[in-house]
Amino acid sequence: AFTKCCQETGLLMVVKCRQENTALKDCLVGYYSDPLFYEECKTEYLRQREEYRATGIKKKRQKLTSNV
Repeated sequence: AFTKCCQETGLLMVVKCRQENTALKDCLVGYYSDPLFYEECKTEYLRQREEYRATGIKKKRQKLTSNV
């Protein structure tokens, strides 16, 4: 919703998209403070780092899809 609002609004997004920005921040804080999510991300990072150190080949980043 925040991305769509910003795309539609342009430079006035600072004023017009406050509600969407607040909802986005609340959602992100929920994930950042979740210990299970943190451990999942840490495990994935360490697995990728180990693979890179073993092969020397970087993996392409996965393109994330939008939920819009």
